[in-house]
Amino acid sequence: MVWTVPSLQRVGPSDPPGTTAQAQISAAKGESESYQIVVRAPASGLTNVNVTVSALSGPGGTMIPAANSTLYREQYLYVSPGSVNWNGTNQPLGPGWYADGLIPFVDPVTGASLYNSSAPLRAAPFNLGGNSNQPIWVDVLVPPAATAGVYAGTYTVTSDQGTASGTVSLTVWNFALPATPALKSSFAYWVDGNLNTDKELLRNRVMPVTASLSDQSALMPLGLGATSLGFSSGAKSGNCSMTPAPSVSQFQTAAAAQAPGLFLYDYSADEIGNCTNLYPSVQQWACNMHQAGVNNLVTVAPTPALYTDGCTSRSAVDIWAVLPLMYNYSPANVNYVISKGDQVWSYNTLVQDSYSPKWEIDFAPIDFRIQPGFINQVLGLTGLLYWRVDFWLNANPWTNLDNVGYFSTNDYPGDGTLVYPGSQIGISSVAPSIRLKWIRDGVDDYDYIQLLKNAGYGSWALGLAQGIAPDWTNWTRDSNALASVRQQLGQKLDQLNGGSGGGSSGGTASVVQMSPSSGSGYTQWFQLVYSNSTGGANLGGGGVLFNSSPSGAGGCWVYYAQAKNTLSLANDAGTAWTSIHAGGSGTLANSQCTVNGGSAAVFGNYVQVSLLLTFNGSFAGSRNAYLYAVSQSGSASAYQRMGTWSVP
Repeated sequence: MVWTVPSLQRVGPSDPPGTTAQAQISAAKGESESYQIVVRAPASGLTNVNVTVSALSGPGGTMIPAANSTLYREQYLYVSPGSVNWNGTNQPLGPGWYADGLIPFVDPVTGASLYNSSAPLRAAPFNLGGNSNQPIWVDVLVPPAATAGVYAGTYTVTSDQGTASGTVSLTVWNFALPATPALKSSFAYWVDGNLNTDKELLRNRVMPVTASLSDQSALMPLGLGATSLGFSSGAKSGNCSMTPAPSVSQFQTAAAAQAPGLFLYDYSADEIGNCTNLYPSVQQWACNMHQAGVNNLVTVAPTPALYTDGCTSRSAVDIWAVLPLMYNYSPANVNYVISKGDQVWSYNTLVQDSYSPKWEIDFAPIDFRIQPGFINQVLGLTGLLYWRVDFWLNANPWTNLDNVGYFSTNDYPGDGTLVYPGSQIGISSVAPSIRLKWIRDGVDDYDYIQLLKNAGYGSWALGLAQGIAPDWTNWTRDSNALASVRQQLGQKLDQLNGGSGGGSSGGTASVVQMSPSSGSGYTQWFQLVYSNSTGGANLGGGGVLFNSSPSGAGGCWVYYAQAKNTLSLANDAGTAWTSIHAGGSGTLANSQCTVNGGSAAVFGNYVQVSLLLTFNGSFAGSRNAYLYAVSQSGSASAYQRMGTWSVP
């Protein structure tokens, strides 16, 4: 027997068979969307089982190649005794068999087939015991330039005992996800950090805490948008001591070595809410960072004692990373620092309350997806942090993720493990977990809402999100309700961009984001992102204006014209322009700033403009950043305030 199930449905080894042989999915351009094929053996079992998926044929003879469907065999492991149960509104599912590790059919680094691999674990061919199930996870990556519309294909299961097949239907919506997610993230690895691990995280829409300087430029087109400088004070829960702050010049040197366009921060201290003796040291770290244009990340609840760094108008913490418990301790403080211009990110670890989503393996699939996208958007949280992805405590994590006695006498199965070692499956990179895929989909949910905000439908989108995720306690446990909201968000974006049948060639231009969105200093790389409903190549251009109000007079006003590939700077009066070629040599200057250069790139419906600016001392003060986009017909979007920059 063979059937399909959605990505948010778990299938146990002995669950009864389903009845649906067709997989039906919808996705944006540039998005990976998943489904599962489940094979069930008769009483006599199956041998030499293999699964293949065809290319998907779409409108006008267009095709999505078979290679864009990545197959994994799901590996079961037994969880016992299971996560601690606080008997609240979100309880673990208890001991039992869970599919989690994903064994790829194809090496993600080399692209070579792993069929009949000699590694201890392999994807295919596989044997299957009588009356037992084997799920196959399928990721379908929609090309960024795919034609919108409906695509169709087939999957085939073969074995020594016979063959079965089914169909795949994919609706490609007429909009694209940004190459770099709007949701910033910081996911740490401790023992297996390398370029291939970075790529695996980015394929799943989350960013490593740090990336090698030599790799950053190659990783940015894959979605890297932020990086930590790597200075650590040593301060953490249970260790209320902190090393002296690096000097301003040390932070400046480290920041200058990073690839242009990245959002720069330093993860300086961890869970120090009870270490009030450290607050003066945190302020000194922040003061030195701010003078170097770097943001300070600390996992701590917002507290008035850290609302200033002691030397500028900024908080001592720029990125407050909070657990649900920390958020609920003082929502008013969270809202205050957000209104002040700080960022608040969410994170997850262990089972520290009885109500919020959990990332242990024995919690429901919706726990992993609803936090990154829906809860974060509803609460105004702009990032996601996770303490570790490669916590391989046991000799064979593919079959054992229990950890009784490590954190406490309780079990927190899978905590800190979102990827699996590749050595046991014959690859040189790590392998993802299903839980990482669910988190990936949550990051995409965040982008859906962000795109609707940018298009002027933010209230409508957030209204839908609030219906299923109003806060950390009252979020829905119904995966069908989440899927319904995601479908409505996607359909609205599809309609706004002309529908799956296409649209006018000119399209509608809009503003997406600016990174970094806040900070201080004289010289900074800014990444400006604009979109066009019929493709980034159809964007006329985009501008940014730094000033105390949206007036070109006395401001730093820069415009990128895509057809000419030029950067232009307005004069002091805002009445005339001078230009240079983007990507070439030369500078532009007025009394407020100097354009030292820049470049632009198209990713699906998006145009990313990287701009290097130096502000003059006479332009000192807090300056708003207003962005606007221009269509090919010359129609401009409204000016949108996308950030604030402080010139010393």
